[in-house]
Amino acid sequence: MTFSLGIVGAGQFSGQFASLFALHPGVSRVTITDVLPGRAEQVNEQLGLDGVAEDFEAMLADPAIDAIALFTQRWTHGPLAIRALAAGKHVYSAVPMATSEDDIAAIIQAVRNTGLIYMMGETSFYNPAAVYARNQVAAGKFGRIFYAEGDYVHDMDLGFYSAYQYSGGENWKATASYPPMLYPTHSIGGVLGVVPTHATSVSCIGVRDDRGDGVFDKEVSMFDNDFSNATALFELAGGGAMRINEMRRVGYPSHIRESRFRYFGTEGSFEQLATVSVWQDKSGVTDVSALLATAATADAGDLSLANVDPALRDAFVSGHSAVHETGRLPAEFHGVHNGHEGSHHFLVDDFVTAVNTSTLPPVNAWTAARFTLPGIIAHQSALADGARLQITDYGDAPVRVPTGSADIPASEV
Repeated sequence: MTFSLGIVGAGQFSGQFASLFALHPGVSRVTITDVLPGRAEQVNEQLGLDGVAEDFEAMLADPAIDAIALFTQRWTHGPLAIRALAAGKHVYSAVPMATSEDDIAAIIQAVRNTGLIYMMGETSFYNPAAVYARNQVAAGKFGRIFYAEGDYVHDMDLGFYSAYQYSGGENWKATASYPPMLYPTHSIGGVLGVVPTHATSVSCIGVRDDRGDGVFDKEVSMFDNDFSNATALFELAGGGAMRINEMRRVGYPSHIRESRFRYFGTEGSFEQLATVSVWQDKSGVTDVSALLATAATADAGDLSLANVDPALRDAFVSGHSAVHETGRLPAEFHGVHNGHEGSHHFLVDDFVTAVNTSTLPPVNAWTAARFTLPGIIAHQSALADGARLQITDYGDAPVRVPTGSADIPASEV
């Protein structure tokens, strides 16, 4: 089976995924659109896609388009996903899922009602550290994980200024002030993508920016935000805690590693620094850095990265590690550019497989909610001086996409 895909957004991130979708044997046709004149046409020509749609509305109205992939500004994902599902389209969304709990609830309800596929493309789910830790969990090596940490340490100076300018135009500073905890999935996803639980409450501290350059300035910010860093402590269901850091002003080499994780169990633990990863148990320490290393799949000077700031390019050329299950990927992906520690190939294949087999992808609507909503509530906590707030949980994903019969919780199978 195959399906046709409409890509919304032709910015720095979109083209890398558009080419992979076009290569996948499960996708028959790829078209693209963008709100900025000429951008979609440029990507279409450069990548040899199948055409340009006039706008998002035209894609929704086109019966020949089966699915929509959203690569738009991060605060637009929720409303666009809701509209696409209402129009009968499957949805792949870049992160985050949404910026409000209402939109998250609406997406879950739409998927439940329609049986359509929704997937959030969270790269940290296939971060080698997360894959390795899941394998250790499956083997019982951790014992009970009672504490875990996820850090997204990406300094604004390392590529983010140019990225916001590229799509934000002359008013880019208004959007560059996006609250750190509303972009939490690269940190939370690497924890909850390993530990089978969810967050139930949070207390968060926001750090107000002092750079004074008009970014993270409440008078400029469309989000009324002046937090550039935030740290949150979450209570987890069943006991235990998760600490999450979202940092945009930090002396750290995020071009080497953007996300890093730590998991502590009763029998073993795992920790990461920028270039070192170690497994530890009661008998000693094992350096697993080489096992998790990802070799580049393309040169950082590749023409397809011409519009990407040099400080961001390393994230778009990293390949697979020894812990990745590459045998499941289509042969068409062999030797083709990858990115974000080897995740791009798996994310594209997850969505294509889910649509063509009517099965839920790993980061489905319910999982995406668990990766996203805790950050939304954490930001509210930071605005309330760290008040401890409760987090709604929308439950486990059903075993399969509803097709008219009642959903069956995975716990009952």
